[in-house]
Amino acid sequence: MADGNETVVYFSEQVVVLCSCALSFLGSSLIILTYIIWADLRTTPRRLLVFLSVSDWLSAVSYAYGVWRVFRTDSLDCIAQGAVSTFANTSSFFWTVAIAVYLYVFIVRSNQRAADSLVWCFHIVSWGVPLAITVAAVCLYKIGYDASEVSVGWCWVRIHAPDRILWMLLTGKIWEFLAYLTLPVLYILIKRHIHIAHAALSEYRPILATRPPSQSFSSMADMKLTLIPIIFIVLRIWSTVRFILLLVDSPARQHPVLVTLHGIGNTSQGAANCIMFVLLTRPLRTRLCAALFCCSKCRADSQDAAQRLLPGQDASTPREEDRSSRVGTDG
Repeated sequence: MADGNETVVYFSEQVVVLCSCALSFLGSSLIILTYIIWADLRTTPRRLLVFLSVSDWLSAVSYAYGVWRVFRTDSLDCIAQGAVSTFANTSSFFWTVAIAVYLYVFIVRSNQRAADSLVWCFHIVSWGVPLAITVAAVCLYKIGYDASEVSVGWCWVRIHAPDRILWMLLTGKIWEFLAYLTLPVLYILIKRHIHIAHAALSEYRPILATRPPSQSFSSMADMKLTLIPIIFIVLRIWSTVRFILLLVDSPARQHPVLVTLHGIGNTSQGAANCIMFVLLTRPLRTRLCAALFCCSKCRADSQDAAQRLLPGQDASTPREEDRSSRVGTDG
């Protein structure tokens, strides 16, 4: 399974994780493109989601390169890949929590001005802290080949660094643990506030025989608030399990199934966000379907028009025939 401390990354694991990277790359790109194309959907929460998608996009690209290369030494591209993935992965943690904090202040505290004023703080923390940690790790020669001890082919903290556990915590794990604690608490408080508000509002609402149309939207929002922390934990827990197994020096961290789950979890955040905030968001889903339908309809119309033309006949011929027939009719 592994030679010494090195975890073997099998070809099947590479294929699966590379597919996960590709889906995350496409999902993050779709989130960014929809924000650019449709200006009326550029709300502050979606803008924060775009910044998170930029981090997830960088993570997907850097992880894909690492999984494809499966580094064996502290090469220059290993260090570069490790630095980019460390920065992007840590930044993703911060932006995920930042979105939850913004929604909490906006919904629970009912203070949009305070929520909007936090955005510049989010930029400083979510870009600045990961950048400072990554630069320090690179300058102190802490980023490099890690024998896939807590990775899947990509580079992270050097396996021979005497204080590598400390740097594993600083370059990701401690922020991951804090996200595990913060996200469920914030989203539970948001859900609780929304339920209390709905219950209070229902006292003044007449009893209707049919379900109000807005209920389906509120149920979808309620489902998303439940799924956001659950999906984050489900995706990230496998890397945490491998880290804990490393601390207790258990060979179980090298099991192929656990390694594969770790690779999928670390690289699927962009795809998961795309499913929740694009494909499961009705206005965006409707516009995407309309755009795809229009493209396919235009393509079909052009193909039909081309098929109607006889070989050697150009588009002007029908107009000429129509003009001559009209002249004959007038005569």
